[in-house]
Amino acid sequence: MLAIVLIPREARRGEIIPIRIAIQHPMETGFRPDNFGRRIPKNVINSLVCRYNGVEIFRAEMGSGIAANPQLQFYTVAQKSGDIIFEWVDDAGQAGGERAALTVSG
Repeated sequence: MLAIVLIPREARRGEIIPIRIAIQHPMETGFRPDNFGRRIPKNVINSLVCRYNGVEIFRAEMGSGIAANPQLQFYTVAQKSGDIIFEWVDDAGQAGGERAALTVSG
């Protein structure tokens, strides 16, 4: 699965920064039929976790009500330079992940 993480490259210590992620995923509800009229099996990202320097700062439990290619945004406080790491799992057991580096000054 492809994902794009958008964070500021740099932030000052104590600054509130936006963190955005867009994940390419069909988020199949289990109700949509294929070209032969058979239902496409349900397959949604059901768990997404974000860690900043190893500490969990965001968690989302998603379901079939989330649109394809989900986009999420939240905020955190820049404390020190390090990695922001996303990990997720879908109903088919396929795991994905993405990371971005944040440089904190001041």
